[in-house]
Amino acid sequence: MNRLGYLRAESAMRQQDTDMWSEWVLRRRHGDDMQYRQAIHGEVTVYADRVLDGARVHEAMTLADIGTGDGLVGFRAIERFGPSLNVVMTDVSAPLLRHAEALAAERGVARQCRFVQGSADALTQIDDAGVDAVTMRAVLAYVADKGAALREFYRILKPDGRLSMAEPILRDEAFEVCALKRMVDARPPGTGDAFFPLLLRWRSAQFPDTEEKARALPITNYGERDLVRFAIDAGFVDIHLELHIDVVPADPIPWDAFVESSPHPLAPSLQSVLDAQFTPDERAFFEARLRPLVESGKQFGAQRIAWMTAAKPGS
Repeated sequence: MNRLGYLRAESAMRQQDTDMWSEWVLRRRHGDDMQYRQAIHGEVTVYADRVLDGARVHEAMTLADIGTGDGLVGFRAIERFGPSLNVVMTDVSAPLLRHAEALAAERGVARQCRFVQGSADALTQIDDAGVDAVTMRAVLAYVADKGAALREFYRILKPDGRLSMAEPILRDEAFEVCALKRMVDARPPGTGDAFFPLLLRWRSAQFPDTEEKARALPITNYGERDLVRFAIDAGFVDIHLELHIDVVPADPIPWDAFVESSPHPLAPSLQSVLDAQFTPDERAFFEARLRPLVESGKQFGAQRIAWMTAAKPGS
């Protein structure tokens, strides 16, 4: 879809109600910056292709894309495999489903799409053995009962159907914030670099800063081995998981886009944290230290993604 078509669909969605999921996918993920959005789109399209390859999607299949968001994986599947492919797009967010439906109409593929609102752990509108493949990208982290979700995927798959997912592992992000808190708390008051308490104030607004909090949150209370266990318990076979950890220099990001973005839907933007928790002097000091790193691309970022595929046994 061209940029104009995307913006039309997004504008139509924004004229209706929004929720935190649509607000993040359509705005806060990229800070409302078109260039940053395009960069993210290119990156996640690569993820979508790998997820589709893992599901062994081909023509004439019915694919269930769970937590479809803006429909990227489902639309990419239609683009790759043509008019005989049918896609069931599910999401907990009604505004996002309306957005995806508008995009489907704009692309001329609405007849190949079905839109189902619901959580990944309660796919009651999809029949038993109703789909050939299940895909998911960055969804399970936000589902409280991950075991129930895997059982639902198993239920809706036909025998020999395949599951393929790419899930961020955010637990290490929480552990890093916990370590930062321990370091800050261990210093005598008024000593050390004043930047680190401010850094903690920001980061602890986005990720838990104690291990107790991390164990209580769905986004941080599991790891890649737990995904394998959930799949085994649900009945899947031929389970394969790869954990990819990439630590690379981050691409330069315009400061205005950076402060308006956030790392996940449950996290406030840096702008929100600055407005709510920083004095003007603290904000000026913090920005003077952080902004050059963000805009130069000299800071390093770590990305942790679990790629998992599995199959439902044949009849």
